[in-house]
Amino acid sequence: MSDTDTLQRFLFEQSGVRGELVRLSATWQAVCARQAYPPAIGRVLGEMTAAAALLAATLKFQGALVMQIQGSGPLRLLVVECTAGLALRATAQWAGEPTGDFAQLVGEGRFAITLDPRDGRPAYQGIVGVEGGSVARTLEHYMARSEQLPTRLILTAEGGVAAGLLLQPLPGSSGADPSREADDWERLSHLAATLTPGELVRLPFQEILRRLFHEEDVRLFDPEPVHFACSCSRAKVADMLRLLGREEVTGILAEQGRVTVTCEFCNQRYEFDAVDVAQLFASPLLTPAAPLRH
Repeated sequence: MSDTDTLQRFLFEQSGVRGELVRLSATWQAVCARQAYPPAIGRVLGEMTAAAALLAATLKFQGALVMQIQGSGPLRLLVVECTAGLALRATAQWAGEPTGDFAQLVGEGRFAITLDPRDGRPAYQGIVGVEGGSVARTLEHYMARSEQLPTRLILTAEGGVAAGLLLQPLPGSSGADPSREADDWERLSHLAATLTPGELVRLPFQEILRRLFHEEDVRLFDPEPVHFACSCSRAKVADMLRLLGREEVTGILAEQGRVTVTCEFCNQRYEFDAVDVAQLFASPLLTPAAPLRH
């Protein structure tokens, strides 16, 4: 296997279309090591994790992209976060022993993307219904409806690897014949659809591009590393507890003897005893912090 934990951007020089490939091995296994996901849930979470890296890499911002599915089926909640530096974390909640395909797992659901600039500006969020019967088709539906940007996605998660391919027209590309642009997009999308899951997780990226687009003029950019990282910290949890308020936190302390918070992304436990709680409320919170997304 080659190009693991790497994102590869590329551009079709004559067609006004950009693309990306991503393959996550150690990154995806780090997510799975934090919680024992049932195979059906793990497959969906892996595809979403690969997709988050692909979409985050198309944006010009310094914050984080958060993708979320809420469902009425066995899959109740799925959250993936990817920063501008391609640091990923992910988690899911489910009921029972989930099996079946994507539609059966989600049931009636909604899909949301949040762009959090993390610089004091408000976050942007777009929400659509879950449609299409797969993670890839749901995301394509979101991009077409919320962003008016045609998108082709091929996603897979198998054998400890999550991987994906993305194609999009270049935003604001102009000067070309619209009918030619449409023909180019249709041709490249059709070629991308011939990529198999096995090829996506095993073949070197350059071999994938050569096999799919050997007649195209493709420019490759420098590959970028992708990694697992959780942004939780004791200081952030302390800020969250302050925002909950003295009365609620001291109530938990009186009932349980200590306040314990476990990060759902990385499984890190943070414990606060009576002395810690007293210190939390002994000094004022100078800068309000946003609560952790869990």
